Amino acid sequence: MEANQQDAVILTRGLTRTYVAAEPVHALRGVDLRVDRGEFVAIMGASGSGKSTLMNLLGCLDTPTEGSYLLDGVEVSGLSRDERADIRNQKLGFVFQGFNLLARTDAVDNVMLPLLYDRTGRIANPRARAIQSLERVGLGDRLDHVPSQLSGGQQQRVAIARALVTDPAVVFADEPTGNLDTRTTTDVMALFQELNDAGITILVVTHEPEVALYTRRIVELRDGRIIRDEPVANRHDARADLAALDSAGPDRDTP
Repeated sequence: MEANQQDAVILTRGLTRTYVAAEPVHALRGVDLRVDRGEFVAIMGASGSGKSTLMNLLGCLDTPTEGSYLLDGVEVSGLSRDERADIRNQKLGFVFQGFNLLARTDAVDNVMLPLLYDRTGRIANPRARAIQSLERVGLGDRLDHVPSQLSGGQQQRVAIARALVTDPAVVFADEPTGNLDTRTTTDVMALFQELNDAGITILVVTHEPEVALYTRRIVELRDGRIIRDEPVANRHDARADLAALDSAGPDRDTP
């Protein structure tokens, strides 16, 4: 790997995705993107801008029509479906808008799920790792709770713990606050800020400008191209915002 690529956990060159229908749909048009270790990036754009397509490609859920993609130094654009699944399990963590938790399964077992698909055997004690991950997000006292016994904010924390349990190179969060109220959104973004401060690389797809202001860098797409890529000028401190919300009134969704 070239010296100037050593810190890049994500590096794309000419990333293109065209879907074949009655007429070709050019969802992504030659995207060049670099994300270094420890960055906290918001991917923004209107519906149809290409942000979901970009997330699918970066998350190894799809393959590009053209271009290259190095993930943690590995070229993944030409990998098979099974190889991409292994890369996802070993190097990526995912947090979704709808939490995607198993309804009848407690928090520990929900967090353990990615470890059950790890064929490397690198995690000697999956249950202990899952408990450690839940403690990291402040849910050490909710280990045996099923999703229906948890608030929305707590469910998203379980989802974040699940994303962290494999010690991924990157955590992808796809509209992670879309189902949450203002106070709980702020609390979740405070957790993301804490994790990023600890060195975790995070990419958040969001349509909410106020959520993007909690990150460190904004990448905006339009018509399959990057039209803006800049640091957040006036970054919001989620913990300070949370304190202000708490002083203004009672919690609506205790995290």
